[in-house]
Amino acid sequence: MAQATQSSQHVIVLGAGPAGYVCAIRLAQLGQKVTVVEKEFLGGTCLNVGCIPSKALIAAGAFLDKVGHVSTMGITVTGVKLELEKLIAWKAGIVGKLTGGVGGLLKNHKVEVVMGTATITGKGKVRVATKEGKRDLEADSIVIATGSVPLAIPGFDFDGNHVWSSTEALAPKQLPKHLVVIGGGYIGLELGILYKKLGSKVTVVEATDGALPGQDKECVAVIERSMKKLGIELITKAFAKGYEVKGGEKRVRIEVEGKERFLDCDQILCTVGRKPYSAGLGLENVGLATTKQGFLEIDKKMRTKVAGIYAIGDIAGQPMLAHKGSKEGLVAAAVIAGQNEEYDSRCVPAVIFTAPEMASVGLLEEQAAAAGHKVKVGKFPFAASGRAMSLMETEGFVKVVADAETDEVLGVHMVGPEVTELVAEAALAIEMHATSEDLARTIHAHPTLPEAMMEAAEAVHGMAVHIFQKPGAK
Repeated sequence: MAQATQSSQHVIVLGAGPAGYVCAIRLAQLGQKVTVVEKEFLGGTCLNVGCIPSKALIAAGAFLDKVGHVSTMGITVTGVKLELEKLIAWKAGIVGKLTGGVGGLLKNHKVEVVMGTATITGKGKVRVATKEGKRDLEADSIVIATGSVPLAIPGFDFDGNHVWSSTEALAPKQLPKHLVVIGGGYIGLELGILYKKLGSKVTVVEATDGALPGQDKECVAVIERSMKKLGIELITKAFAKGYEVKGGEKRVRIEVEGKERFLDCDQILCTVGRKPYSAGLGLENVGLATTKQGFLEIDKKMRTKVAGIYAIGDIAGQPMLAHKGSKEGLVAAAVIAGQNEEYDSRCVPAVIFTAPEMASVGLLEEQAAAAGHKVKVGKFPFAASGRAMSLMETEGFVKVVADAETDEVLGVHMVGPEVTELVAEAALAIEMHATSEDLARTIHAHPTLPEAMMEAAEAVHGMAVHIFQKPGAK
């Protein structure tokens, strides 16, 4: 890896989430003097009230659910009991270890951490409101990595009581009897399925005609079937209009294709999306403004239109994913240190921790066709995987979307056991312009789940061994 090509600068990074702290550490590794300003907690939303705690609870929910099915294996389990307080404490322990680790890494790299709310007051100037008072900082460059916050909708303001955001949903004091989830995107489905597995009745309200809008429709169909088996009601083409409270109960008013309907519950969870955080940041003081969607416009080097100010992570545009933000942080650090670097990744993987899991990278079939590709698809079901059978998780498949003329892999979409791990191979294949033949010719260990990737690639050419493909079939 190249070293810094210019003398050390002082860089202020605003935000210590997956974009900000990664950027700060890389800047320090490249010989820069770094100050990080964080208003709430090291690790940002992801480590504290997002990715990490949600996946910890989802893992616990999956264990609890699996215990109820192991009798098929000849294992009898009795006396299973969920102790919610202990579960939340266990989750908090994981969060504490990771955030403590971030703090240790910043300290070891001699990164100064200032806790407080930052306002950019001028070029290279930042004022921080700390518990001790105001502190003025000056630097050669500023990196904005302020992340995002949950998006509320009219009539459902977050109050931490009647209406939860994802933050409150990850630290419940008790399990709701009936949880109404507004929003059928990945956050809503992940948390909705979690609560169902923990014992709550769950209803999901989604404005579009299906769950997980924008994802591969065949994969989504598997998720929707699984939700139905679990007993989760999914109401589509529905808009939440408001709610009223009577005693300890809430009555949610929704409109479904023009008709009014009411849902009685004891807890509402609103997960309709997130918006970039820029409130009070002082962007106007340096001539910056966000787009209508709340993003800052940046170039491939993560530079805003104002020299010396960079933007990374959620505020830098879609997709608002932690790993995309981390990559942007590495790019910004390299550029500041004088390296000829830019953000040129061909794809950003998406992972969804539903039941079963779903993962996607690259182009959907319809996107590939719209881009002018002649598309060829190969699919392999986990029902034909020995490893999936041994895990008692045979729902789903791996789908490889390839260019029919060049055989280049354009996209991979999968739903099934541990696909959030399997997608890494697909992302590497697309990044390296690999062909489906490259994937098919790569020896995959047996018996493992990644064999499904190999067979899906073989299926592109009608040559999968462990399923029958009619000659000439797509």
